Amino acid sequence: MKTKIKVTGMSCEHCVKRVIKAIESIAGIKDVQVDLKSGEATFDKPETVSMEEIVKAIKEVGYGVEV
Repeated sequence: MKTKIKVTGMSCEHCVKRVIKAIESIAGIKDVQVDLKSGEATFDKPETVSMEEIVKAIKEVGYGVEV
């Protein structure tokens, strides 16, 4: 299922890479794309993965999330 969330606090491509790595670290997540300009992350997530898991992974690397 294609999912989109707003990620806050990113200011450069290094931030984008950290967010991508954090989301990709969750088993089952595929096709992660993060756009610095819009502050949006899109990815395919299975129903078995909760949004709470994704939010937690992003927050653990230092960024905020608006679901």
